[in-house]
Amino acid sequence: MKIIFSFIFSILLYSNTFCQDKWNLKRCVEYAMANNISIKQTGLQATLAELQYKQSKLSQYPDFLFGASGSFNSGRQQNPTSFELVTQNNIIATTQLQSSVDIFNWYRKRNSIAANLWELEAAKAGTDKLKSDIALTIANAYLQILLAKEQAEISLVQLKQSQQQLFNTRKLVEAGNLPELNAAELEAQVARDSSTYISAKGNIELSILSLKANMNIDAAAPFEIEIPPVENIPVESLADLQPEAVYVSAIANLPQQRVNDFKLKAAEKNAAAVKATLYPTLSAFGSLNSSYIYLRRPVFAQNLVSFQNTGLKVDIGGGVLKDVQSPVFQQGNRIDYFYTDAFGNQIVDNLRKSVGLNLNVPIFSGGNLRTNWERSKINIQTLELQKEQDNQKIKQDIYQAYNSAVVALEKFNAGKKALSTAERTYSFAQKRFDVGMLPTLDLITNQNNLFRAKLENTLNQFDYVFKMKVLEFYKGQGLKL
Repeated sequence: MKIIFSFIFSILLYSNTFCQDKWNLKRCVEYAMANNISIKQTGLQATLAELQYKQSKLSQYPDFLFGASGSFNSGRQQNPTSFELVTQNNIIATTQLQSSVDIFNWYRKRNSIAANLWELEAAKAGTDKLKSDIALTIANAYLQILLAKEQAEISLVQLKQSQQQLFNTRKLVEAGNLPELNAAELEAQVARDSSTYISAKGNIELSILSLKANMNIDAAAPFEIEIPPVENIPVESLADLQPEAVYVSAIANLPQQRVNDFKLKAAEKNAAAVKATLYPTLSAFGSLNSSYIYLRRPVFAQNLVSFQNTGLKVDIGGGVLKDVQSPVFQQGNRIDYFYTDAFGNQIVDNLRKSVGLNLNVPIFSGGNLRTNWERSKINIQTLELQKEQDNQKIKQDIYQAYNSAVVALEKFNAGKKALSTAERTYSFAQKRFDVGMLPTLDLITNQNNLFRAKLENTLNQFDYVFKMKVLEFYKGQGLKL
C-alpha cells in the first residue's frame, strides 16, 4: 500500500511541477541548461579533459612501484640466496620497490600540462557554445509558440466573424430578403475558416513539442508558457546594433571564438612538447630488492665404516713417506631437519640496493619523431585557418542578421499600413453588405484580405523581434523577452 501511495504521490508531484505555473523564457532556458542531453554530453567531455589535465600534472612527480611474487619450486635449481645448485623442494618469495624521475626532458611535460590546460578551457568554452546555441534555439521555439498562438487567435476571430455573418445571412435568407446563394457562400467560408483554425491549433502543439524536445521534457507532460504581448517585448534600437560594433563584441565574447583561441594555444604547447622528444632526456632511477626462501632439508647421521687411500703421501720424517687416507662415511638414520632463517632475517640479509642515471638519446626512429613535430606545426596552421574562417563566418552572419533585421523592420512597418488599409476597406465593405449594396463574395474577399493582412502583420512583427534578438545575442546581451 505504501508503494502505491508513493507512486501516486510522485505522479502528482511531477504533474504539479509543470502545472502549478506557466513557463517564461528565462525558466525554459535555465531548465534546458540543466537537462538538455547534448549539454550533458559536452559536460562529460569537459570532465574528461579535466581528468587529463590533472593526470598530466601528477606525471611530474616520481613514480613508485612495489612488486612481490611467490612460487613453489621442485627439482634441480639455484638457491636464490646462496646461489648453489640444489635438488629440493622450496618456496621462494621476492619483493621489489622501484622508482624513477625525470631530471630534464626539455620541458616536454611542462608543455604537455599547459596544452592540457588549454584543452580543458576549450572544452569548457565548447560547452558554453552549445549552451548558447540551445538558448537561441529555445528562444526561437518560444517565439514560434507565441506566433502560433497569435495566429490561432486571429483564426478564431475570423471563424467567429464568419459564423456570425452566416447566422445573420441565414435569417435574411429565411425571410426572403437574400438568395440562398449568399448563405451557401458563407457556409463555405466558415468551413475554410474552421480548417484554418484547426491547423493553427495544430501548429501550437507542434511548436510546444519542439520546445519540450530541446528542454528534454516528456512530450506527454502538461506544459504552458507565459504569453507576453509581442509589442511589450524589449527590443534595442538598430542604431545600437551596428554590425561592426556587434562583430567586435562577438569576437571578444562568443564561446566559439574562445574555443578557437584555446585550441590554438593548446596546439602551440603540444608542438613544443613534441619538439622536446627530438632531444636527449636524463632521468634517475633507484630500486630496493630482497628475497626469501623456505626449505626443510633432512639431516642424517654419518657413520665411519673405513678409510681409503687418497693417492697422496706425506713425509713423516727420515725420508719415510706414508699414504694419506680419508675416512669413508655411510649415511645413517635421519636425526633432524635443517630449516632456513626466519622471513624477517632473510629480507634484511638479502637486501639489495641500486641507484643510477639514465640518458636516452634519440638517434634514429624511422623519422617518427620529426614527422610528429611537422604534423604538430601543420595542426597549428590548420587551427589558425579555422579561426580565421570562423571569424569571417561570424562577421558574415552578423551583417546578414543586421540586413535581415532592417528588412524585417521595413516589412513590419509596411505591414502595419497594409493592415490599417485592409481594416478600413473591410469596414466599408461590411456597411455596404449590411444595406444590400455588396455581394457576399465581395464581402468574403475583403474579409479574407483583412485576415491575411493580420496574419502577415503578426508574422512580420515576430520575425522582426526574432531578428533583433539574434543581433542582441551576437552582441553578448543574452536573451530577453
